[in-house]
Amino acid sequence: MLKPIILASTLLALASCGHNTAESVKTPQEDNTKTDSVVAPVETKAPNTDYKPAFTGQTRIAGRVTKTPYEGNVLSSDLKNPWGITSLPDGRLLITEKAGTMRIATNAGVVSQPIIGLPKVNPDGQGGLLGVRVDPDFAQNRMVYWVFSEPLPEGNLTAVAKGKLSTDETKIEGATVIYRATPAYNGTLHYGGRILFDKDNNIVISTGERSDLQTRPQAQQLNSGLGKIIRITKEGKPVAGNPFANTAGARPELYSYGHRNVQGLAFHPETGDLWETEFGPRGGDEVNRVEAGKNYGWPTITYGIEYSGSKIGDAIQQKEGLEQPVYYWDPVVSPSGITFYSGTAIPEWKNNLFIGALSGMHIVRLVIENNKVVGEERLLADQNQRFRDITEGKDGALYAVTDQGRLYQIAKK
Repeated sequence: MLKPIILASTLLALASCGHNTAESVKTPQEDNTKTDSVVAPVETKAPNTDYKPAFTGQTRIAGRVTKTPYEGNVLSSDLKNPWGITSLPDGRLLITEKAGTMRIATNAGVVSQPIIGLPKVNPDGQGGLLGVRVDPDFAQNRMVYWVFSEPLPEGNLTAVAKGKLSTDETKIEGATVIYRATPAYNGTLHYGGRILFDKDNNIVISTGERSDLQTRPQAQQLNSGLGKIIRITKEGKPVAGNPFANTAGARPELYSYGHRNVQGLAFHPETGDLWETEFGPRGGDEVNRVEAGKNYGWPTITYGIEYSGSKIGDAIQQKEGLEQPVYYWDPVVSPSGITFYSGTAIPEWKNNLFIGALSGMHIVRLVIENNKVVGEERLLADQNQRFRDITEGKDGALYAVTDQGRLYQIAKK
């Protein structure tokens, strides 16, 4: 195990002002109030545009600083481009690696040999072995479900597969693809790739619109699997009661549409609402609360611009019938995997949303009240890591993986 990294309010206040050095780390005294402090917004860089938010608090909300002392431990640096992380029933962690393997890690950071037996992935660009979840009945059936970029003769696509983890935990047995988000496309960007089980044990997955100008409009098309959130059964069939089940020409598996590249999915622990994070272009990263059948606007409305600096479409940010993000960032943080904190060890974190930020190179903490973001904090900002995914473990700690191969545990000190 590597040396623990002590993280607390002093570090995060400095990080919000642009300081990002290990020398900033200090440990505060225990605070009996157990409430965080409100400070200036954490984002101080100029935005890419002069676009105005649709409502107060939609971006650059006031900063927060956690008062409860906590620490981050680097449990392992032995992973190879980890992408997804989830808990097994015994508390160990199942982790996907982009090139096409899975590993199991203990809470002490001992990492298994690669688990074999998975279908071939296309790991080029943003593709590879992506999100992962175990069956709610895993203790009885040992089934694992995952998302991956599948190479086909006509191109690549986002696919969902399932298989049984062998008793000796060395391989996946009987791997079967149960869903393909068609059409395939000869590109290597924007696969989405997250996966969840809902309260009815159905599967919720995200897909991307594959980035390019020719595929981008399909995010708005109900006859396409691109740029969507999709709800299917364990067998890969549309769930009865999906919002477009009776819409002519629409795919019955669709749950919501108008998405760019959703790499974060989580259910709120109390309300049960589905929340997501998705990448904007240059500016306009979003947090959305997803409702069945709603249109989340891409590429018709956006708070971002093209990477070249040119406008996107009609350069509008609001339009009737299209949903506004709950929150957005400009400049971007590149939000990837997300989780809500449901523990009690750090009271001010209760029901907060934690987001792995790639280009931001920190973990975002969003304080959410009545479906509005009321505070933002940056954690582990001194680590210079691209945080790809984060989950709450069975022990109540947060666990995060980074593109550089680290596994972190974040818990009360």
